[in-house]
Order: sequence, then structure tokens, then C-alpha cells
Amino acid sequence: QVQLVESGGGLVQAGGSLRLSCAASGNILSFDAMVWYRQAPGNQRELVARIFSGGSTSYADSVKGRFTLSRDNAKNTVYLHLNSLKPEDTAVYYCAAGRELLGGLYEYDYWGQGTQVTVSS
Repeated sequence: QVQLVESGGGLVQAGGSLRLSCAASGNILSFDAMVWYRQAPGNQRELVARIFSGGSTSYADSVKGRFTLSRDNAKNTVYLHLNSLKPEDTAVYYCAAGRELLGGLYEYDYWGQGTQVTVSS
């Protein structure tokens, strides 16, 4: 059973930066994609960023230009770099890993416990 452990959340002022980590117990290259979601109270879960096994990435429009994904294959860890943070970025951030289904859809079989990011104005 693969485990994902997020870390790096915290309280930061608007305009500040954080780096979130998602450490996997297995080989991250065995996943077709790893993603970061976030969920704020009262809001639906939002897909923030994805990194595919080949290394390509995609981002939600709300974070494009401010958040960046990277990964360390040797450490089986994916990072989400959060820059120019805004109060509306406040949420619990979750890491997930999964596989591609037919039709280009993805199913995320493994989830972390989440890490809280709070941005003060």
C-alpha cells in the first residue's frame, strides 16, 4: 500500500511563499500522474496542479504563474512551490497519485492526509 505524506504548510502573510512536499513510500515514476488539490471550508475541492510521469505539468488558472511543481525522483517526493500567496489560497492542500484511464481520464488511488496553508492579509 502506497502512502503519501504531505508537509510544509503553515501560516504566511500575503505575498509570501511556502514549499509543500509530498513524499511517497513508493516509486513516484510508477504513477501516471501526481496532483495537488486544495479545499477551503465551504468550497469544493479544486485541482491545483498536476505533474505527469514524463515530467510535464499543468496548473489551474487561479495559480498559474505563482505555483510551480517540481520533483525529486531519488527521494520519491513532489514539491509544490507556492509564491505570491493570496488570502484566497488558504485551504487544506492534498497530494494524490494515480493512473490514467481510457479516454484520458485519471483516477487517483492514493491520497495524503493534507496540510493546512493559511495566508493572512
